Amino acid sequence: MMNNINNMLPLFILALLILCSTRSYSQTLSVCIIGSGIAGSSVAHFLRHYSDDLHHHSPPRIGPIRIFERHGVVGGRMATVSIAGHTFEAGASILHPKNYHALHYAESLNLTIKKPSSSSSLSLGIWDGHKFVFKTLTTNSTCPFTQKILSLTNSCLMFFRYGLSLFRMNTFVERTVNNFLKYYEVFESRPVFETVDEMLNWAGLHKLTTRTLQEELADVGLSPLLIQELVTVITRINYGQSVSISGLAGAVSLAGSGGGLWSIVGGNWQMAAGLINSSRVTLHLHEEIESISYLGDHYELNSTEGNSYQCDVTVVATPLDELNIRFTPKISIPMRKLQHTHATFVRGFLNSAYFGLNAASEIPTLVGTVESLDLPFSSISVLKQHNEQDMTYKVFSREPMEDELLDRIFSVRRETIRIDWGAYPHYKAPERFAPFVLDGQHLYYVNAFENAASTMETSAVAAENIARLILSRSSGQAASSSSNLKSSAADAYDLHSDL
Repeated sequence: MMNNINNMLPLFILALLILCSTRSYSQTLSVCIIGSGIAGSSVAHFLRHYSDDLHHHSPPRIGPIRIFERHGVVGGRMATVSIAGHTFEAGASILHPKNYHALHYAESLNLTIKKPSSSSSLSLGIWDGHKFVFKTLTTNSTCPFTQKILSLTNSCLMFFRYGLSLFRMNTFVERTVNNFLKYYEVFESRPVFETVDEMLNWAGLHKLTTRTLQEELADVGLSPLLIQELVTVITRINYGQSVSISGLAGAVSLAGSGGGLWSIVGGNWQMAAGLINSSRVTLHLHEEIESISYLGDHYELNSTEGNSYQCDVTVVATPLDELNIRFTPKISIPMRKLQHTHATFVRGFLNSAYFGLNAASEIPTLVGTVESLDLPFSSISVLKQHNEQDMTYKVFSREPMEDELLDRIFSVRRETIRIDWGAYPHYKAPERFAPFVLDGQHLYYVNAFENAASTMETSAVAAENIARLILSRSSGQAASSSSNLKSSAADAYDLHSDL
């Protein structure tokens, strides 16, 4: 009798192991996502996509997904305003031609891409608070030959002022963009990353986060004049900060000033809405999460509405810097300040006297600024010309634009809309990064990547990695290997193999 028991014991242990293994692989995970912007919606999209295509392999199935949004609309920092019957981007506005996740979203969701305006109708002026230190030329002519001549003339003006530094700047940006493109490689050659440092090191981008943009550009031979003027204009517009920001954020900012930039007709927020709608998500609008507790085998989320939710995986897809979520047990992340950008929309007409000009027609359509404590705004751009003396402008500033100041800048104001964005991190090299996994279990933080660079596309790239990380860690595999996930998903989802 004892011999029979001893003989059956190995079989019993083997059956138990098989049962546990089967349960692990067939597990269905419930997921709660906090934030309905591009990061949160992208996590839901990639989780659903990879899980649905790979359910016959080791990654677990993704069950119910809930997204919690404290506001009444989705989109996070992608939002629009309406003025005079026209819709304008109020938050994240532009996308790069090599933002491949966003391009895929637009195509798969049948969204219409808005092409950039003709450069001949645009003009740039760099304002130092007293005068325009540089201005390009413009024309109202629609003649292609005239536009070509104007474009050539403006290129010559730029070259005469900044010289070969312009080419060195382009080379610096192209090298950074090419490294970033590694994040679109197929799964066989692209591991799953457990930390931001690991993710940046793999793509050859980490060093750029350890030094300022000014240091990086000086090292590649840019002239002080180009850095102080044109580069500063770009970083003040895109990040509301000077060239003292970290190098990677600065390079991304410079890339966002090139050609071929695009957006979604009707608003970029539609990408988030479309991803949420297509990912079988339960959306909770007007519901702010105030506490997240790990209870041993699941998380309990409590909202300001008095509701309680349980889920296996929790993803924070919104910056924690200005939120008051209580975590049990407590989490630890580096202190980080958000850079607030004040976007002021004005329908009216600029005051030429403020700029020391005789006529408003002499004011460039984009007024950028150098770094100076005396300057009350970062940029002023024309969004729409309704008629010769009626336009819609967007003003970026670091502080609120008071009525008295606006009345000096504008000779006419018919409508004014003010928005205060906690838009992106205040960059300071060397950057320190929060962990992707906040508690060593299944509490994830997409926005840890924002200390490297903050754009719609970088959020999508980070979200895609988080989705893979969730599936890898939930299946019990090492994140860096996850062989079944890699080999199968490479066929299931083509991450722009034309690269």
